[in-house]
Amino acid sequence: MTRSERLLQLLDILRRHRHPVTGVAMAQELGISLRTLYRDIASLQGQGAPIEGEAGLGYVLREGFLLPPLTFPVEELEALVMGARWLATKGDEDMARAAESALARLRAVVPPALRTEMDLTTLVVGGPRPAPDQVRSDALRQAIRQQQKLRITYRTGEGALSERVIWPVALAFFDQSRVLLGWCELRGDFRSFRTDRIMAATATGATYRPPRKKLFDDWRRAHGLMAADRN
Repeated sequence: MTRSERLLQLLDILRRHRHPVTGVAMAQELGISLRTLYRDIASLQGQGAPIEGEAGLGYVLREGFLLPPLTFPVEELEALVMGARWLATKGDEDMARAAESALARLRAVVPPALRTEMDLTTLVVGGPRPAPDQVRSDALRQAIRQQQKLRITYRTGEGALSERVIWPVALAFFDQSRVLLGWCELRGDFRSFRTDRIMAATATGATYRPPRKKLFDDWRRAHGLMAADRN
């Protein structure tokens, strides 16, 4: 992560919190030392960011810093809020954090009247959370983006374990499960794997061809709808 990216992430963290957040908490989330965190805050303040607070007490970002006006019809705003809340509830840990960050950023750039609509919306997400994953989803998403072949240990619904080498293509989010779609070298065909049943996943260091988009288009033409856990 570059320093400029880190400074933007620091601003995002401050935007997510309406009350002062401690330097220790921010440093832990960014994976940096407290000394570096204080240096970054001083740098942002020097550039005009209205960050208030001090070491030991916490920091807060006043609203309105370099934020262009952004408006939506109420229905569109509710759709965005609902989608982000769904991911915050049904998504994996990283996607949930990203959804909450996006909501905080959206709230910061809409006019006060729409901000009130966001705060008062009565749209809620119900139902149980999906089962927790054994493998971090950011590793799966990285393998998808980089077209990296994965060696996985998979547990079927009957409890049997199998080793597979797959070409990960996409992640699908359902109400009570998440599914990794990929080409399975063992089966010589597309297969879908519930992420809570992937016991281990290791990048093989090899990339696959053809390009991921073509592979995904091939799956869509072949299947139309994903049938989870056909293993």
